[in-house]
Amino acid sequence: MTIRLYDTSARQIRDFAPLVPGCVSIYLCGATVQAAPHIGHIRSGLNFDIMRRWFEYRGYDVTFIRNVTDIDDKIIAKSADQGRPWWSIGYENERAFNDGYEALGCLPPTYEPRATGHVTEMVEMMRGLIERGHAYEADGSVYFDVRSFPEYLALSNQDIDDLRQPDEGVSGKRDPRDFAMWKSTKPGEPSWETPWGRGRPGWHLECSAMAHKYLGEAFDIHGGGLDLIFPHHENEIAQAKAYGDAFASYWVHNAWVTMSGEKMSKSLGNSVLVAEMVKNWRPIVLRYYLGTPHYRSMIEYSEEALREAESAFARIEGFVQRVVEKAGPVAPAAEVPLAFAEAMDDDLGVPQALAIIHTTVRQGNSALAADDKEAAVARLAEVRAMLGVLGLDPLDPHWVGEADRGEDLHGVVDTLVRLVLQQRESARSRKDWATADAIRDQLNQSGLVIEDGPDGPRWTLGPR
Repeated sequence: MTIRLYDTSARQIRDFAPLVPGCVSIYLCGATVQAAPHIGHIRSGLNFDIMRRWFEYRGYDVTFIRNVTDIDDKIIAKSADQGRPWWSIGYENERAFNDGYEALGCLPPTYEPRATGHVTEMVEMMRGLIERGHAYEADGSVYFDVRSFPEYLALSNQDIDDLRQPDEGVSGKRDPRDFAMWKSTKPGEPSWETPWGRGRPGWHLECSAMAHKYLGEAFDIHGGGLDLIFPHHENEIAQAKAYGDAFASYWVHNAWVTMSGEKMSKSLGNSVLVAEMVKNWRPIVLRYYLGTPHYRSMIEYSEEALREAESAFARIEGFVQRVVEKAGPVAPAAEVPLAFAEAMDDDLGVPQALAIIHTTVRQGNSALAADDKEAAVARLAEVRAMLGVLGLDPLDPHWVGEADRGEDLHGVVDTLVRLVLQQRESARSRKDWATADAIRDQLNQSGLVIEDGPDGPRWTLGPR
C-alpha cells in the first residue's frame, strides 16, 4: 500500500510520491530557542520522528532537517532584560530542547542548522529576490513585496485584501502587509554586514535559505505546527518560489497540546516544561502520551490523561516483561502485522495502529495463561516490531538505559516485597485468607500490583 499523507496545501489526503525514488527529504521548523521547551514544543518533533521512522521502515532513505532559530525579537528582548548575551540564552535553550528530544527518544536529525550560521545564504536569496522585483530595500531593511507574488496566501486560503495590515507605522514599506526579510541594525542588537547595511535576519527568511542549502530547489515534505501556517509558512513559500525554487511538494502540520482549550504557550503562562515533566513521569510514558494520538488531533493536557496513558503502557510493558521472564530475549519480528502497516500508511494512523498493538498484547496474555510459550513469543516479536516503529519498545537500548538508572532501588524494593510475599504465602498455606488478603491490600495501597501465577506471585508498580 502507498503511504498517504494529509497535505495542507491540497486540503486532502494524497498518495506520497517522492521526488527521488527510494528517498524522502523532510524539513521541519524546529525550536525558537528563547525559552526552555514545554511538551507542546516537543510534540512536533516527536510526531515527525514517528513519520521518519515509518518511512525508514518502508525502506526509504530519509534526510531530515530540523532548524534552530537562534536569533529573534524575543531572544533579543530577554538578553536586554537579563543582561546576558543573546547567544548565551539561545545556546542554553537549544541544549534544553535537544535534551527533551533525546529524553523522549527522538532520533537526531540528519542536519540541525542554526539561523545565524546561514547569513551568507540569506543575503544571496535577498539579492536574487531584489533583482527579480520581489523584494526591496528601505532604510537598511529588506522587505518582500507580497503583491508581486500572486500565489501568496494560497496555503492558508486567505484573501490578501482581507488580511490584517500590520506594522502600518513602519517607514519605507510600500504596503503594510509586506514582511521583513532583514531588519536594519538597532543600538545594542546583534548585527551582520550586508550590501544594504548592518542588520539581522527576519524570522521567515532563514527557513527558505536553509531548506535551499540542505535540500535543494525542491524537496518532499515541509512540516511544523498548525500555528506556523500563517504567517511563517506562507512567507517561506513566497520567498522560495519567487526566488525560483519549487520548494516543498507536501505540507504536513501537527496539532497542538492544549490546556483548558487554549494552545499551550509561554505567553499564556500554562506551559508544562519537559525538564520538570521527566522528573515526575517516565519519559517513555510521556512519549506514549504525546505520540499515540493522531498527529492532526489536539491533545488536551491533564494529569488524568497522563495517568491513563501510564496505565495503558503498563499493560503493554507488563506483557513484554512476562514473556521475557518466561522465554528470555525475543527479537522483533522482521515485519509488522498487515493491519498495523495499513493504519500507518493511511496518514500515519497511530491510534488505529496502537489498537493492533493492544489486541496483540491480549492475544499474547491469553497464550501465557494457556502456557503456550511459542504463541506468546510470536506475539511479543510482533509487538516489539510495532513498538519499534513508534519508538516505544521498552527493550530498546534507549529505554533499557532509562530503566537501569533505577535498578539499584528496584533491587532493594524487590527484596523487601518478596519478604512480605513470603509472609502472605505462609498465611495462604495455613488457609488464613484474611491475613493473606490484608497483606495484598496493603501492598496495593503502596502502589504495587500483585499477580498470582503458576510460578508464584510477582509484583509490578501500578499506576500512580
